[in-house]
Amino acid sequence: MTLALPTTREEAWRWSDLTALPTLATQTPTGTPTPIDPLWIAAEGPRLLFIDGRYAAEHSSPGPVTLGSVAPTGTHPLGTLTAGHDGWTLTVPAGETHADTIQIVHIATGGANHVPARIALADGARASIVETHAGDGWSNRQTDISLGANAHLTRNVRLMQASGFTSTRETITLAANAHLAATVLAIGDAGTRIDAGITLHGDAARAEYGGALLSRDRQRHDAAIAVRHEALDGVSRQLWRAVADDRATASLAARVEVARGAQKTDGEQSLRGLLLRRTATINLKPELEIFADDVKCAHGATVGELDAQALWYLASRGVPPQAARALLTRAFVGDAFDRIEEEPVRDAFRAAADAWLGAEA
Repeated sequence: MTLALPTTREEAWRWSDLTALPTLATQTPTGTPTPIDPLWIAAEGPRLLFIDGRYAAEHSSPGPVTLGSVAPTGTHPLGTLTAGHDGWTLTVPAGETHADTIQIVHIATGGANHVPARIALADGARASIVETHAGDGWSNRQTDISLGANAHLTRNVRLMQASGFTSTRETITLAANAHLAATVLAIGDAGTRIDAGITLHGDAARAEYGGALLSRDRQRHDAAIAVRHEALDGVSRQLWRAVADDRATASLAARVEVARGAQKTDGEQSLRGLLLRRTATINLKPELEIFADDVKCAHGATVGELDAQALWYLASRGVPPQAARALLTRAFVGDAFDRIEEEPVRDAFRAAADAWLGAEA
């Protein structure tokens, strides 16, 4: 198969490194997964396991999630590659609350795998989903999400592959008073491309989308998020924290579009980067495009290093240098996990970040 991939000459892909994907696409998976049990979060609820993009029924209890053909929408160059593959669908009827957290674990064993998904919450419905990616190879996902009036979706994603590449594309629409709270944690040693297009289609909808990108060695993380306000009284929050060590690169492009007539919009972006070494690179690109005249929109983008005075203070109190760096870095990324509502999930995300930072040592 010939892959028609975007290039860095395209503005939306200027920081992405997709050069490894053609080779990964031709490799054969080994079929030997990494240990599964450590990837589950200690929370009650349905569990689904995919190995190399195939549903593993013997390790799963899907609950309300259905398996089978899902036709992805849109023209995203990576998202369209999921067409023709089986995936999963969560449909929650009007007024129904799915109290338990739905966990979906994806394990890759080499090669490439593509999985489409659809989440549809009817009016007043509620659900919580955690997805985890682990293993090696290229894992590519397209997820279409629609939230009805007064619906509430909590969505948390951990990108933890040891090697290869993970690409995610989410297309999200919110009706009146719907609420999305999404957090992405990118760790592991694989490259990533996190892509989302969010449309606040109904009045008083609220979208919160952000997370933490932790990169080291020559790793590259790339996130491109666009939020479009099309109705009155919409609220959006994009909070991202990026950490880069060694010769790694972390890139964040966050965009807010306010259409004509989308008055009383409240949009906010907070993009902050932390360089652990000056050989690393962090790219931040906040954007606002506003066609309404009664709005409150703001963005902030900063890149810096660890505070030398704070490091000196901790050293004077007997804290070893590596532990001091980990402590300050943990404080830097900590607010990226505040929107995670379920305590076991929040603890798991913080523990994964701590392990990356070496704070457990």
